[in-house]
Amino acid sequence: MADINVSQAVAQDDLVIPLIDFSAFLSGTPAQKQQTAQAVLNGFQTAGFIYLSNHSIPASTISTVFANSAKFFARPQDQKDKLAWYSPEANRGYSGYGREKVSLPDEDKGKVAELRAVPDLKESLEIGREGEKGMPNMWPAVEGDEDAKTFKETMLAFHDTCKELHMQLMRAIALGMGIDESWFDGYTDVGDNTLRLLHYPGVPKSMFKRDDGQLQVRAGEHSDYGSLTLLFQDERGGLQVRSPKGTFVNATPIPGTIVINAGDLLARWSNDTIKSTKHRVVEPPPKVDNTGSDTYPPRYSVAYFCNPNFERVIEALPGTYEETGKKYEGIKSGEYLVKRLTATY
Repeated sequence: MADINVSQAVAQDDLVIPLIDFSAFLSGTPAQKQQTAQAVLNGFQTAGFIYLSNHSIPASTISTVFANSAKFFARPQDQKDKLAWYSPEANRGYSGYGREKVSLPDEDKGKVAELRAVPDLKESLEIGREGEKGMPNMWPAVEGDEDAKTFKETMLAFHDTCKELHMQLMRAIALGMGIDESWFDGYTDVGDNTLRLLHYPGVPKSMFKRDDGQLQVRAGEHSDYGSLTLLFQDERGGLQVRSPKGTFVNATPIPGTIVINAGDLLARWSNDTIKSTKHRVVEPPPKVDNTGSDTYPPRYSVAYFCNPNFERVIEALPGTYEETGKKYEGIKSGEYLVKRLTATY
């Protein structure tokens, strides 16, 4: 791959997560585009994760989203509570501390009770595409509140921006798989995706020293539910990815990059030729801690959960089942997501 820029973002315990310069796919030669697509697909097939640089989303846009997210979570609790998450079908609204507990696929149900015993330390706001009948987004609305207006405009614009990147990534996967580059366009054009703002508050260090020996985490071990997740991290970090050896490896933030991982539905769609790798969020110690503080600082992240259009039926992709057979029955994307979200809340 001498013509494109691919390096290793993570290499530990047999887990290798590539760092891929996506500009070669967006504006390179046909050969560079093909090489980049192959690198993207290979990353999802081997690690389930990639880092993406030169992805076309300006750093200033991401900074604005983070600033508006922090302002939202700083609102009085009673304002946020009025925006409560209200149904798995809609998957929109605010979730306070301890409400959500990520679920695992059916084969891992035995671990659910164990996971639920250790509450996650986070709050979040889910934002879907605007204007879907009967499923309104839950926007802060205070008379004369300019921050509320700016917040809504910022998040809707970012939802559209991330939708475009999702479509480009699925085109790269298609090209890497040897099918028509536009094959997924009819599955991604509606934008049935979820923008999730996350706030992990500052907490006493004592909360991470549990008497029962369990690891207190910011977000428990899980795999994501949909096709792809675009993760924007702050500099605090804390994301860990499970390696083939069963260890959890730090996926340290790299400035200017997005961490992208494949979800359970894409793994199913690919007849398990693409991996949906489990991961978690832990509390990283401060890089320098000379303050003597008894509190870990807050952490913010933004995740954009990508899904196939909810009305489309997901069946094994061409080229993934002809020799081995289809491992899963077809299922509507929306039905699958509702099933998983119902187990989450």
